[in-house]
Amino acid sequence: MVVAGVDIGSVVTKVVILENRKIKSQVLHLTGADPKLAAELSLKEALKFAGFSLGEIAYIVSTGYGRRAIEFGDKTITEISCCARGALWLGAPLGKIRTIIDLGGQDTKVISLDEDGGIIDFVMNDKCAAGTGRFLEVIAGALQVNLEKLGELALHAKTPIPISSICTVFTESEVVSLIAQRRSKEDIVGGICQSIATRIVGMVREIGDKETIFFVGGGAKNLGIKRALENKLKVQVYVPEEPQFVIAQGAALFADEWVTAKSTTPTKTS
Repeated sequence: MVVAGVDIGSVVTKVVILENRKIKSQVLHLTGADPKLAAELSLKEALKFAGFSLGEIAYIVSTGYGRRAIEFGDKTITEISCCARGALWLGAPLGKIRTIIDLGGQDTKVISLDEDGGIIDFVMNDKCAAGTGRFLEVIAGALQVNLEKLGELALHAKTPIPISSICTVFTESEVVSLIAQRRSKEDIVGGICQSIATRIVGMVREIGDKETIFFVGGGAKNLGIKRALENKLKVQVYVPEEPQFVIAQGAALFADEWVTAKSTTPTKTS
């Protein structure tokens, strides 16, 4: 059975194709100004890589900010639910996942789960891009370094510089000033990662951290933020191999479960 999960985020759109609950392909594209087009292109490419046609897809679940923008989806589910479902699936080897941090392009979410994987509560920073993937892109641009290298730079910080503001605009100005003072990029990024981690820890404390922290979203690829979180929370922070696809994977799992449930439901006969 072949299903698809489509996560149309505010910055990046992700598609995951599953066949019998095994990942066959996963693709991402910038969402841009046309979420519908981004989703169509991503699905087309994912199907090509997986070797399937659209007609072979049994069910498609869409999620994310633009989940209602597409016409080819069979069902829409919130990204909170899909994130929890994907994290539980990927985190099975760790035991029970109870706390999830999702650092996305334009927001940060912290999700608390019960022992059975049900969602107890969540908090979301969606009023400002501070500390999100977009924030990191701006800082990388100001420092003239590759976005993927930010985390590595932070790991080499000798004396992380405290950042007085986490606002994107003010922080960019502060970084420019620190560069003019010839402060090291490592120490600047180290301070930024500490500031982001402090903001996230406040959200975690709001709903209560339990056991292993499961860290997802594109921002989870930043090793500096991961280490800062571990130092502040005093617990293991686990990052899956492809953290930006977790929500799309969760959507695909919901699609698989829906089709399975439908196929096993007995039909009435007259």
